[in-house]
Amino acid sequence: MNRGQSFLLLLIGAVSLLTLFIILPFIEYVIASAILAYVLYPFHRQLSRGLRDHVSRRLGNMVSALALIVASLVAVILPLAYIFLVFIRDLTALAAGESDLDVGAIEARIAELTGEEFQIDTLLATAGELLLDTLFGGISGILTSTLRVSLGLALALFLVYYTLLDGPAFLRWLRTTTPLPPDVTDDLLAKVDATTRGVVIGHISVAVLQALIAGVGLWVAGIPNVVFWTFVMAVLALLPLIGAFLVWGPAAAYLVVIDEMTAGILLAVYGVVIVSMVDNYARPIVIDHSAHLNPAIILLGVFGGVYSIGFTGLFVGPIVIGVLAATLETFREDYDVI
Repeated sequence: MNRGQSFLLLLIGAVSLLTLFIILPFIEYVIASAILAYVLYPFHRQLSRGLRDHVSRRLGNMVSALALIVASLVAVILPLAYIFLVFIRDLTALAAGESDLDVGAIEARIAELTGEEFQIDTLLATAGELLLDTLFGGISGILTSTLRVSLGLALALFLVYYTLLDGPAFLRWLRTTTPLPPDVTDDLLAKVDATTRGVVIGHISVAVLQALIAGVGLWVAGIPNVVFWTFVMAVLALLPLIGAFLVWGPAAAYLVVIDEMTAGILLAVYGVVIVSMVDNYARPIVIDHSAHLNPAIILLGVFGGVYSIGFTGLFVGPIVIGVLAATLETFREDYDVI
């Protein structure tokens, strides 16, 4: 390597670090926009093809990208924003010791069975404070987080638009720019594609579906703060078999404790028959087994992502770990490292 090449590599490294420093405050939204564009691109390709019979190719691509962004805003982002606000409201109330649960009945039943007194409301408040600090940096950080999320979402939507328009050109540039041989590059991109599809379409979609179905059961049974507990189940459901049970199981027991015997038994039956069947049957159908995704890795990515960058880490964390695994697998296969 001559002096010119060394200088150019040093310059590339310095500018890359500077670029990372600039975009670091919004890195989660940059990654999230790439994920959303990845999900929307198959629809964008079909829609833009249909529009080419009526308008130019460039205009068709622009109209398709804008239409999909508006559809995503209505169908995904606005509902998520509502869930986000309700979740903050319930979490703040829980951290303040205000719960709609019949805590007195639970404490009385525990004292009756064990002879010991437990302060359930204190435990719930401590758990709420811990979760509030982890996600938003405490109550004082909620406003800052909300403003940051609003700005980040606006940035993400712009990035999604341009990614849909120029994503294929970027992939072609990446293939020609990377120093890897073409076959290694194609192998790596294929593994990253399978991993991303397995995370987004597989594990996360099944977890959200399972949480929503379980949330309907909680709502019908009369459990308070259903949106909050549905969000908790969406995270826990990434752990197969027992994830969502960690919420609906205690909820059924809670109903029995407060003398809502029929509702508690029906919720338990609903959880075993309906909610668990979603995990047993939907997960194998939608998950691409070529991704080789271990549920423990997915769960680690979810909790690590949420702890590191907040709400969007729910999606970003597993994909980042999955891409690392795909890169290591490509290195092992194509370079025959012993």
